[in-house]
Amino acid sequence: MGTEELYPPHRLTAAQRAIAAAGLDAVLLTPGSDLRYLTGYDAHAGERLTCLVLPAEGAPTLIVPRLERPAAEASPAPATGVRIVDHADGSDPYPLVVAALDGPPATVGVSDRMWAEQVLALRAALPGAAQRLAGEVLRELRIRKSPAEVAALAEAGAAIDDVHLRMGEWLRPGRTEAEVAADIAAAIRAAGHVSVDFVIVAAGPNGASPHHGTSDRPIGAGEPVVVDIGGTMPSGYRSDCTRTYVAGGPAPAEFLDYYAVLHDAQRAAVAAVRPGITGEAADAAAREPIAAAGYGPAFLHRTGHGIGLDGHEEPYLVAGNDRPLEPGMAFSIEPGIYLAGRHGARIEDIVVCTTDGVQRLNTTPTELIAL
Repeated sequence: MGTEELYPPHRLTAAQRAIAAAGLDAVLLTPGSDLRYLTGYDAHAGERLTCLVLPAEGAPTLIVPRLERPAAEASPAPATGVRIVDHADGSDPYPLVVAALDGPPATVGVSDRMWAEQVLALRAALPGAAQRLAGEVLRELRIRKSPAEVAALAEAGAAIDDVHLRMGEWLRPGRTEAEVAADIAAAIRAAGHVSVDFVIVAAGPNGASPHHGTSDRPIGAGEPVVVDIGGTMPSGYRSDCTRTYVAGGPAPAEFLDYYAVLHDAQRAAVAAVRPGITGEAADAAAREPIAAAGYGPAFLHRTGHGIGLDGHEEPYLVAGNDRPLEPGMAFSIEPGIYLAGRHGARIEDIVVCTTDGVQRLNTTPTELIAL
């Protein structure tokens, strides 16, 4: 797919309409996913200011350090219609923000994850402007993926699936979690990702910690191993998929019993996805069968998170989220069962809500994988 299809110029116009409707005079976006979503520019985050000044009316301006101007000009940003202005080292870039606005604004939105030193510098440069989070406006544009975005997520899903299909090359008893993870990280890049976002290899009792990471602990024969991996593709869109493995021997009977419960719950939650179901109801579709089997307290986290240019974004499948799902929303379905001190399991697919149901973007089997 072309960058213009993935980062179309009309996004800036749509954003300006949303900015005006939200009662903002402008949004100020430093490097991050919102900036990339609107311009296609994957900007470097550093102490030198990069800032997209997007007024509710008027021309957008991308302010960049002079040494990064070539990168900005080589990105999709110029094709979206933004004007690029640079600043030299040693100069104050914040007057350029003021100059890019048509008069002093009353209220501006700033990037949700803008560095505090930049937030405070913008407050000093625009002392009359109230600051709000730009995400209040932009998340509504980003939450429904376009067909090009779904295609990019499907490409990412296929790439991470290819890594899971190779797990038998690396995961075996006697190797440490860290050794296996190093091989996986190389394979994530070889599969087409430009960066490795995370590699969790959690064997035996470590599998009971959902965000374990890795350790120098050797993997034991017959131990369940949770492998949760993801990366970023050249498109900027992300992968995230979890499978649970057993290598070198039979798994504990207790584990096999609850893995069967987890497998059925994950499949039920995927099947429940359709327009109109709430995030809370999708969470319940996974949680209720696990609780009915007696493992409710062992399901420690929400059922899913949105994914796109960020690894975690709206919508979230969690109790209390009564927002209905809509076509184009992309998110994980990843229930888990974790028994402290013993072992754990998680199954995760990325799915997209379609006009009449659901599309899985991870297509490898979800049954327990014996290596």
